[in-house]
Amino acid sequence: MIVQALVFYLFAGITLASGVMVISSKNPVHSVLFLILAFFNAAGLFVLLGAEFLAMLLVVVYVGAVAVLFLFVVMMLDINFVEMRQGFLQYLPVGAVVGLILLLELGMIIGASHITPETAQAIQVPASTEITNTQALGLVLYTDYVYLFQAAGLVLLVAMVGAIVLTHRRRPGVKSQRVADQVARKADETVKLHKVTTGSGV
Repeated sequence: MIVQALVFYLFAGITLASGVMVISSKNPVHSVLFLILAFFNAAGLFVLLGAEFLAMLLVVVYVGAVAVLFLFVVMMLDINFVEMRQGFLQYLPVGAVVGLILLLELGMIIGASHITPETAQAIQVPASTEITNTQALGLVLYTDYVYLFQAAGLVLLVAMVGAIVLTHRRRPGVKSQRVADQVARKADETVKLHKVTTGSGV
């Protein structure tokens, strides 16, 4: 038990430190790398909880696809982050309200064991060994939380479409292919014939 507790505190501490570095790093590429580190340590916490499928899913899907996609999008967009930070004070009240709501929600979660003692008793109930971890997760997701699961999928879809729109936006000074203009060109605009006499160069 002592070893498990030490490993838990190690993973949890690195996860919290990585989360703080994600929002405090000035370089967005470093933020994505710290996010990947947080995902790996969160996967370690899932392994300690006995949820090996969630740990594998976190590494394969979030680290292998989502975080790498974030990294590529950040490197491709070439956003001027200095210019974006100039309007920081304008959105500070909204950010403060959102942060306060999140703090209240965290406080309610932490204090739930004191408000409703049956919650702590339900957490201590051992998991059923009759079905596998993957089957139990599927039963919960596609029965009790199916609408929330579909809503999360829609949020990810909107994020993907937004990343594509930002990547393909028109920027001044950047040449792009226009198929319609290429098809509409005529032969006299594209081809020029030169009559070259024998023995002389072009």
